[in-house]
Parts: sequence; structure tokens; C-alpha cells
Amino acid sequence: MKARVKWVEERTFVGESGSGHKVVLGTAHGSDGKTPGPSPMELVLIGTGGCSAYDVVHILEKGREAVEDCVVELDADRAETDPKVFTRIHMHFIVKGRALSHDKVKRAIDLSIEKYCSASAMMAKTATLTHDFEVVETMVK
Repeated sequence: MKARVKWVEERTFVGESGSGHKVVLGTAHGSDGKTPGPSPMELVLIGTGGCSAYDVVHILEKGREAVEDCVVELDADRAETDPKVFTRIHMHFIVKGRALSHDKVKRAIDLSIEKYCSASAMMAKTATLTHDFEVVETMVK
């Protein structure tokens, strides 16, 4: 896997994945306090949620569950001193679908966080990871 990050100006950078996708990232600079995009650590947190959400949807689809949506809301704390690693990450999953099995959703989330999600495995080296979930029934279309 490859990636490239290029400094644009002030505290603005453009990251490019090996597959050619670009994202603007940066931190606040100047008196207005605006940011040009997510900070690098925000991207790490987003990536962790994305990695796990991908697994959950994949596992549920393989199990022939009628999953229609999966959202992961993340709440995290970082160390106060450098390096300011994540020390706590809580993931709240909201999984929507038709007649979803509560047990299968729980199993999919547990498998993702404990076995398949590479990002969660890395984050668990410095952070306490916790999670919970809710299953939302959708109407038959």
C-alpha cells in the first residue's frame, strides 16, 4: 500500500492514496481558526470507524441479513502529552434493516472489532475500545 502527502500552504496538506483518491487535511492556522479539512488524527478516527463498518456490513451480507444502513458514531479521548495517542475510543453502531437478528448484528460487530478490523487492532494498542449498538427496523419496501 502506498500514499503521498503534499504540503499546500500554511497548515494545509493534500493526501493521495495509492488508488488515486485525494483528501484535503489540515489544522487550524491563523486568527480565524478555520481548518481546510479534517486533521490527520480525525482521519485516523474516521478510518477506524470505516474499517469496522465495512466489516459489519460485509459479515451481515454474507449471513444473508437484510442490512440497509450502518452508521458508526465515534467518541474518543487523546493523551494530554505528546505523542497524543488515542486513549479511549467508543464506537456506537446504528444498524438498520429488515428483520435483522440482534444476535447476528452483535456477532458481526464483535468479530469486526476483535478479529478483522486492522484499524481497531492498532488503536487497541494505546486505547481502551468499547462499543455498543442499536438495531433499527425498517419498513418493507
